[in-house]
Amino acid sequence: MLILDTDHFVEYQKGTSAAAQQLKQRLDEANEVFGTTIVTLEEVMRGWLAAIRRTSDPFRQVNSYTKLIQLFRSFAAWHIADWTPASAAEFAALKAAKIRVGTMDLQIASIVLANNATLLSRNLNDFERIPGLRVVDWLSQANGS
Repeated sequence: MLILDTDHFVEYQKGTSAAAQQLKQRLDEANEVFGTTIVTLEEVMRGWLAAIRRTSDPFRQVNSYTKLIQLFRSFAAWHIADWTPASAAEFAALKAAKIRVGTMDLQIASIVLANNATLLSRNLNDFERIPGLRVVDWLSQANGS
């Protein structure tokens, strides 16, 4: 299983860049189940909710609400790796090991580990600190870097 981190998911959803097109092609060619995590859903949703709350002008909120609806429709079509007791156990073990990575990234990593999956992320600097986590950056590779 391949799990897209928030950066890869957002790029996939935008779908307009060359990197996004190459990511989609690679995922199609991988012949592997792919999805994202409930934590990514939370991160993206929080972003649009914050955009809505930043303005009291209802006309300026229209675009953000439209994006929020698109988000829910999009996530409905995706495999969402859930926060489970196994994920929570991985998280507790990583916290006990004093892995210095942000909480949401640590939660994403825990879900990936619990699912014995590979994480697709640009954030190699943080995720490579996590023992046993398989992580690759298909967006930078798509750009030739």
